[in-house]
Amino acid sequence: MKRNSILYGLIFVFSVFLLFACSSSKQALIRVAEPTPKHEFRGTWIQTVGQTRYQKMNSAAMKHYIAEMVRKLDEAGINAVIFQIRPEADAFYKSDIEPWSRFLTGKQGQAPDDPDFDPLAFIIGECHKRGMELHAWLNPYRVKTNVNNELAPNHIYWQYPERFIQYGNQLFFDPGLPENREFICRVVKDIVSRYDVDAIHMDDYFYPYPIAGKSFPDDKSFNKYAALQGFRQNQRDDWRRNNVNLLIQQIKYTLAATKPWVRFGISPFGIYRNKKNTPDGSGSETNGLENYGDLYADIQLWVKKGWVDYNLPQLYWDIGHKNADYLTLLEWWNANSFDRPLYIGQDLKRSMEAGEIDEKIRRSREMAFVDGNCYWYGYLIAENADGTADILKNRIHRAKSLIPPYTHMHNGRPDKVKNLAEVFTEDMHFLTWDYKKQPANPEAAQYFVVYRFRKGEKTDTGKAENILKVTPDNFYILPYEGGKNSYTYVVTALDAFKNESKAKKIKVKL
Repeated sequence: MKRNSILYGLIFVFSVFLLFACSSSKQALIRVAEPTPKHEFRGTWIQTVGQTRYQKMNSAAMKHYIAEMVRKLDEAGINAVIFQIRPEADAFYKSDIEPWSRFLTGKQGQAPDDPDFDPLAFIIGECHKRGMELHAWLNPYRVKTNVNNELAPNHIYWQYPERFIQYGNQLFFDPGLPENREFICRVVKDIVSRYDVDAIHMDDYFYPYPIAGKSFPDDKSFNKYAALQGFRQNQRDDWRRNNVNLLIQQIKYTLAATKPWVRFGISPFGIYRNKKNTPDGSGSETNGLENYGDLYADIQLWVKKGWVDYNLPQLYWDIGHKNADYLTLLEWWNANSFDRPLYIGQDLKRSMEAGEIDEKIRRSREMAFVDGNCYWYGYLIAENADGTADILKNRIHRAKSLIPPYTHMHNGRPDKVKNLAEVFTEDMHFLTWDYKKQPANPEAAQYFVVYRFRKGEKTDTGKAENILKVTPDNFYILPYEGGKNSYTYVVTALDAFKNESKAKKIKVKL
């Protein structure tokens, strides 16, 4: 009897332990949502495919438009712009590899009227002077959104037409050809070598979305390469996934060999796999198109392997959606982040129409492994459509936020600024500080953060409300308040990975 009592006691203790462990594990996935988090990715997509607005602008007008767009995005709290620079194997930048985009000038291959104007270089400059990131968004395989579109004479298609596949009414690079992967990596290397982009970004367009009743016509490359790569005739799906895996891996290696501080981000379709299609039941409780089975995009593998630096699934559905509930998917991705930055793609218009945008952002902030959000699409914010920018500024982004540090790439602090001083001139009152910037050294300061605290207020740089500005400059112009108010100003440095230095303080009377 005594032995049984001991046994039952042990069973009870073990049960309590399991309950506690399970509860703790579940709780570890949740955190208290901060209304104004200091670190939060706040991105937006600016697509160029299908756009006619740029075609109607000359270079001077486009410069003005881009500058105003970035300014408005900044005022709405956006800290990262994902700008589409390669919509159809063409370029929104100067390139010797691919022709100018038709969405830029109206005709593929036609340059802007100002030969010195480079849209990518210009928007990078506009973002960086405001402390915002610019992610260069590329579509890897798409060549024509409509087969009737005219390609420029210098388009690679005319050199190697056998390397391309028509599917439905569109034209694509054949993902099964090694030479196509090499070409795409060549494009990536060219961009990263010549432009100060913060990241290379790709979205959900890998193998094209399936057309009912039509299979993707890749027999030629499958028959040539599948067996050599170890795939049997009944493994075409696995072979296709491997083709995309190889591309993602090669791009990451290209970035690492060129500028290792440039991130590689993917924004996949919001469903990785449905639970019913996973033998181990690891998929989400959803019923819709999949990355894994339909687009041949194994985003989980890429994250696990460290081939991508952030994952940004597009959770565009409503809360309570029958086949793809937003909260179900949010929790699933949060539980499957695999120690890589995870951001959530939000359909801004749809969420606002459903009255859900505040709740969606609040719930995303409760997820322990979600580090921010990205909004589709950016023109709504820039144009303040239906008060979109006002809602973000006044309700969701009430204070500035810094992009969370990419500690998996580098975990360390840059040196703090030196000689922080208050300077008066005949017509200006400003702070200045010393720091030797080293653009080629990503571990050195690239930007500076300016904080302000009222007299008697604790100088806690963990509070977003005290951030005044993120700037690449080593000065900050001070306001004048009659010379009666005392403040403490704090300046820190940020490296290319968004690690922050120790603080330097100065007391100022305004």
